[in-house]
Amino acid sequence: MIIRILVLGVLLIGINACDTSARKFPGNAAVASADPLATAAGMEVLALGGNAFDAAVAVAGALGVVEPAASGLGGGGFFLLYLAKTDEYRFVDAREVAPAAATRNMFLDDDGKPRKRASMDGPLAAGIPGEPAGLAYLSENFGTLPLSVTLAPAIRYAEEGFNISPRALLGLRFRKKSLLDSPAFATVFYPAGELPTEGDLIIQPDLANTYKRFAESGNDGFYKGETARLLVDGVRDAGGIWSLEDLATYAVVEREPTVFEYNGMRVVSAPPPSSGGVALAQMFKFLSAYPLDSLPVAQQVHYEIEAMRLAYRDRAVYMGDPDFVAMPLDRLLGEDYLQVHRQKVVSNQALASSSLEGIDTDGSEGRQTTHFSVLDKAGNRVSATITVNTWYGAGFIAPGTGVVLNNEMDDFSIKKGVPNEFGLIGDEANSIAAAKRPLSSMSPSFLESDRGIAIVGTPGGSRIITMVLQAALAWERGADAEEMVSQKRFHHQYLPDVVNYEPGAIDVADIELLQAMGHKLSESRRPFGNMNVVTWDYATNKVSSVTDPRGEGEGRVY
Repeated sequence: MIIRILVLGVLLIGINACDTSARKFPGNAAVASADPLATAAGMEVLALGGNAFDAAVAVAGALGVVEPAASGLGGGGFFLLYLAKTDEYRFVDAREVAPAAATRNMFLDDDGKPRKRASMDGPLAAGIPGEPAGLAYLSENFGTLPLSVTLAPAIRYAEEGFNISPRALLGLRFRKKSLLDSPAFATVFYPAGELPTEGDLIIQPDLANTYKRFAESGNDGFYKGETARLLVDGVRDAGGIWSLEDLATYAVVEREPTVFEYNGMRVVSAPPPSSGGVALAQMFKFLSAYPLDSLPVAQQVHYEIEAMRLAYRDRAVYMGDPDFVAMPLDRLLGEDYLQVHRQKVVSNQALASSSLEGIDTDGSEGRQTTHFSVLDKAGNRVSATITVNTWYGAGFIAPGTGVVLNNEMDDFSIKKGVPNEFGLIGDEANSIAAAKRPLSSMSPSFLESDRGIAIVGTPGGSRIITMVLQAALAWERGADAEEMVSQKRFHHQYLPDVVNYEPGAIDVADIELLQAMGHKLSESRRPFGNMNVVTWDYATNKVSSVTDPRGEGEGRVY
């Protein structure tokens, strides 16, 4: 079952892309992903004559095997597409949904307080997966090759094994205690109950069989039949609330992308239930009133922080699943509203988050997603961000499936003002309800101008949106793909009222100036994100594919 929805009030211009009739096709195809084996899978399918959408299925399928900490058949995501032949954008929402038995206060105790890690660990934390439906939809509606071909690399990697990487081991070490609670998970990833060592071979026969059923029967091969039965039995035996009907009735939704312009650059991004596209549009429109390039660096950073503060406040108050809540998007993106906020912002003083009417926090402050970018020789594009939420999702595998389940229920607001794992707060707009999609920060995007196009996105939880903002600002100023993924990053999300920054993102003198304005700054102990970018330069017809130096990925040009 497929649903197609127009999200009114988000689009600032029409959904057709810039006129490409006078442009030649890109000189090459390209894939950039978080793992070399996944990139190789995309290359393999392109070599077989597949298009960008076939390659996207292959990359996503492979990532679910070789990067299980970040995505897989037990998760969901967003696929932003450009169809060169018809010159149009499409957006496939394959976000997870709450099970039918989910309730508003399911993670609260009798006193109304959040139960510790109830929305994080175990099958109760898992929403109904959307990624398999998304891959089947891409294959059936946009691809040229069957799933039996595009998923062949994933099946091979699961059967023959892959060498576990330092990044994957980090997650296994970090969550060992909770992950060992799932016997099927422990059997695969903790041989003899112990943490594997770097380079050890991880073989996943049950996952290979799940992929085979999916490749043979498409949507029904996952959401019905043996796989569905194994999933539901395993979830319910371990205290979860899934049903066979939950799986059988899951449907992807096509929505209109969020499209806007900034200084001659067109940005195409994700609509709700992602908050990314709307937040990006709001931040760019807010910043458009300031001559950023002519200002001192500290002043630029100051205004960018204030743009972030507003966007994340509005995210917390207003954003949610558009099928369940009405969002005042026209007002939030309107010049009158933005001008009112600009009038509160002065050039030499931080605007305290507490001065904005928003949501009071209740409780203490509380990464794992993946992104890939694809371009084919015909000019088709895919920007895809897929996830199981945090490291290894719910830390649970239903016996016999090999599928690592998500913990996306934590992306709902389990109680007003209570931060989720990424410190994000929310209100009723993002409260739990049966069949509802949780709000997301995933922001797969296209950047377009007279110089060319960039296909961009990143994991990073609540920091995704601000990382895409900074990459887009860099590209608009002339940066190449290497510079976009390598630049140091900073982030503010309304609450907590702190600017986090990577070492080197802001120099010492500018830190002192920002502190004098009243900004609270904190240097991060961990790097931000794992961005993967493909660019096409119109003047030279050069295609570049670059992955983040913070990660273990690979960009290749075919």
